[in-house]
Amino acid sequence: MLRTAAELGAFAPLKRARAVVMTMGALHEGHATLIRAARAAAGPGGQVVVTVFVNPLQFGEAADLERYPRTLDADLAVAGAAGADAVFAPSVDEVYPGGEPQVRISAGPMGERLEGASRPGHFDGMLTVVAKLLHLTRPDAAFFGQKDAQQLALIRRMVRDLNFPVEIVGVETVREPDGLALSSRNRFLDAEERHTALALSRALFAARDRLAAQQALHARAQTTAATTGRAAALTALGEARAAADTQAVALARPVDGPSAVRAAALLILDDAAAGQPPLALDYLALVDPADFTEIPDDRTTGEAVLAVAARVGTTRLIDNIPLTFGATT
Repeated sequence: MLRTAAELGAFAPLKRARAVVMTMGALHEGHATLIRAARAAAGPGGQVVVTVFVNPLQFGEAADLERYPRTLDADLAVAGAAGADAVFAPSVDEVYPGGEPQVRISAGPMGERLEGASRPGHFDGMLTVVAKLLHLTRPDAAFFGQKDAQQLALIRRMVRDLNFPVEIVGVETVREPDGLALSSRNRFLDAEERHTALALSRALFAARDRLAAQQALHARAQTTAATTGRAAALTALGEARAAADTQAVALARPVDGPSAVRAAALLILDDAAAGQPPLALDYLALVDPADFTEIPDDRTTGEAVLAVAARVGTTRLIDNIPLTFGATT
């Protein structure tokens, strides 16, 4: 357990590989997965440092900052069991001596989209503390969850643009058995709210499945002599199901991908919005993972992220899923 920069500096000489996992505490299995990934990367002779710091610069409202769970004793147990060598849990005064910093990292245009639009200044505060913690911990690699996809993209951009000598590693989102993405905020959901919250992951999975089905049809259309004429002939023979399949293959077009993805997800989200308790959608966005700009409807190839944010009761949740347009398998 390390509390100050001096203690961290004296913890161990940097002659071994060091991996860091940055958290705001309230650790759960998602964080444990990050720590285990860091442990595997650092190797048995390396160091794994977990930071626990509730960063005030990331919170727009004081009430949200005060509400954020603090469970340091439990966090130490989770970190140790997952393979961490040390937990760095500094005070606010240690991280920001003399008060809030006058000089901060700007997230730029990407930081003003989606989460940035909903939470102005959030990403500036996040990047500022990540930059400080990278300087303090001096890791060879830092591990972040893909659940916070926009955050991960911005950290990667900062590291590249400002020449930080560190590898940023993204780790796949960890989910509950029912599909809900693990989050420290899930504890605020009652049973009915949790049921509604499942619409987020269901919408993402439905969009992914819709894209996969459409791309499978398009692949068949390129290799099968399926025509509307053949579909009509099958209909005349009374083969309605085969005719419908042939018609779908004949009309399969890759350019329908983005609009079909959005429509599949919105169908489920709209249904949840009409339920009790209702889901209040903040955004559903299909974006380029490089800069989080919207994917155009005519996109037929390339990587994308389908991201969603919504409020259920008083709890705001986010989730996302990576997609690949143009894939045939």
